[in-house]
Amino acid sequence: MASADPPSACEGAYLLFHVETLLPDGVRASLYTVALAYCFIGLSAITSRFFKSMEQIMKHSREVVSINPDTNSPVVKQEKVWNYAIADIALLAFGTSFPQISLATIDAIRNMGQLTAGGLGPGTLVGSAAFDMFPIHAVCVVMPKAGSTKKISDLGVWLVELLWSLWAYIWLYIILEVWTPNVITLWEALLTVLQYGLLLLHTYAQDKRWPYVSIPSVRSDRPEDWVPKEDASVEYDNCDEISEMLPVSSDKDIVDIFSMHSYHNSEYRKVPEKDTKASSTINDVVKNMRADTSWLSIWWQQFVDAFMLENPESRKMDSICLRFTRIFWNLLIAPWKLLFAFVPPYHIAHGWIAFISSLISISGIAYGVTKITDQISCVTGVSPYVIAFTALAAGTSWPDLVASKIAAERQVTADSAIANITCSNSVNIYVGIGVPWLIDTVYNFFVYQEPLYIDNASGLSFSLLVFFATSFGCIIVLVLRRIIIGAELGGPRLWAWITSVYLVILWVVFVVFSSLRVSGII
Repeated sequence: MASADPPSACEGAYLLFHVETLLPDGVRASLYTVALAYCFIGLSAITSRFFKSMEQIMKHSREVVSINPDTNSPVVKQEKVWNYAIADIALLAFGTSFPQISLATIDAIRNMGQLTAGGLGPGTLVGSAAFDMFPIHAVCVVMPKAGSTKKISDLGVWLVELLWSLWAYIWLYIILEVWTPNVITLWEALLTVLQYGLLLLHTYAQDKRWPYVSIPSVRSDRPEDWVPKEDASVEYDNCDEISEMLPVSSDKDIVDIFSMHSYHNSEYRKVPEKDTKASSTINDVVKNMRADTSWLSIWWQQFVDAFMLENPESRKMDSICLRFTRIFWNLLIAPWKLLFAFVPPYHIAHGWIAFISSLISISGIAYGVTKITDQISCVTGVSPYVIAFTALAAGTSWPDLVASKIAAERQVTADSAIANITCSNSVNIYVGIGVPWLIDTVYNFFVYQEPLYIDNASGLSFSLLVFFATSFGCIIVLVLRRIIIGAELGGPRLWAWITSVYLVILWVVFVVFSSLRVSGII
């Protein structure tokens, strides 16, 4: 007598309550889709706090006292703790890619004990790379004001980041299809992670123009007002919108997104010897007193703001429709704001506590996303891989989109907007895929003495080929814009929109061909 087929993993599966299984699949799919969208709204809510804490970390500076050899007087230099290029990769790109990284890591941990890795994490990360490369570039191109242009000032650093980004996907294809087809070994996973360190080292070497390892290129000078004056910065206590977190100078079009992108000539200031100790001591005492007495009230204000449906600016709006839209939105995100009010203020410990707490919150949302995605796949029959590189990739790439959009709109150069895209794509592979695969390969090596088998490796490899081909189409357009228009972003409005539409079409091509391959049509 033939034995019955083993029960499917989807049979009797539900998200929260068993009663869900009594509902029609169409209703369940709709409810799960709404829940997934609400998770993405939660991601946008925590993104604001996350960026504020990151900005606080990046603007941290230290005083370095030296003696002027001509006058023998002390000179106090305000030096940034974080290097410009390294911060873009280690904090900005890593932080904005953390939703995808945490989702892939959670997917790897829950699959431990199985010899085959799931496709949810890799699919999300490759799809996120395509979303970063095409739609986010498309948004950035049209952000500058009509007719204005913004170009990359340090082509050397961008080229290094771009080469490492492209190599990341070549490397992934090699280990999937060439060396050990459909299998990832322990040393392959380890080399993938170690290349993130090489990326940081090479980028730092390029920024410092180390001989033999850096590309010979000239760094363009930036305007003196690249960094806004301190007295022009805004208060953050009651900011709910991401755009309100930025220091604003007298020129509203010039904003330093993270208060750290400046070169040495704008960082240094001379202080007479007799004023140095007194001014610094008094300022330190005042700052410490304010910090000790205000951060508790700021933390309490976070809970108060979570229940506020209108702020004073909203009440002044003439349009009743806009006011009700704002009230509805605040009501919708009120549960998320209340939950994230427990994240400590970013004023504490230079923002590190809020930064880590925000990452933990993002990980919690990512866990919920993985569970909801499982249910959507079960009730619709759509491959989790397809859901991953479409819906999940777009939803988890929201922080990348916000960061690049703000930088493209308000900074005076295109460096951070484009660097965030290329660096995020590198981080997606070296960390987002490397770390989860390293976890699984280490477990399989010590427990089963077996490598890690990749689910749907051929579909993933095909998506890599499509992404690589379309990426060249994107890069060529950026190069042509630099040659013809003189800048990567902005320019004549018509050509900016033509470029934007072209980049969106490239993304559609990637999604369609990858979906057809996973579905077995091609």
